[in-house]
Amino acid sequence: MSGGLVVVGTLTLPDVRRSVAYARRFVRDMVPQDHPLLDDLVTVGSEAVCNAITHTDSGDGGRVTVSLLAGRGVYRLEVSDDGAGGRRPHVKAETLAEGGRGLRVVEALSESWGFRTDGPRTVVWAELRSGENSSGNSDRGLSRASTTLVSAAIEGGNR
Repeated sequence: MSGGLVVVGTLTLPDVRRSVAYARRFVRDMVPQDHPLLDDLVTVGSEAVCNAITHTDSGDGGRVTVSLLAGRGVYRLEVSDDGAGGRRPHVKAETLAEGGRGLRVVEALSESWGFRTDGPRTVVWAELRSGENSSGNSDRGLSRASTTLVSAAIEGGNR
């Protein structure tokens, strides 16, 4: 965990699909509109909340808590769920399935990510940094200043 981070905001949501939209709105409200990482933060938050609702006990009458922390050049997004009976978050192998890519997206758009347990709850966290990506990934992300993933359609390519 990066030192010097302060909590910008926290929101607890019910276990329903529409909570994903509320999480997106929360992140948009907490981050300046012109911030270069805004779109990546919204996407990471959306994917993490969707995973919590779909793959944990939060999706069975529980709750999900979204916290946004910020420090010098870094945002840390944390999504806490009701646990998954001992199962832990992991990036699934690439398949042709329509689902199962949430943590792959989180991994691609964040500088670092991981999880920790908090009693029976699981907290998935992701850090995104402004400026150069220390991982050396030369691809760009959804946000204009991002240094990771971008689709060919955004670039105007033919892939």
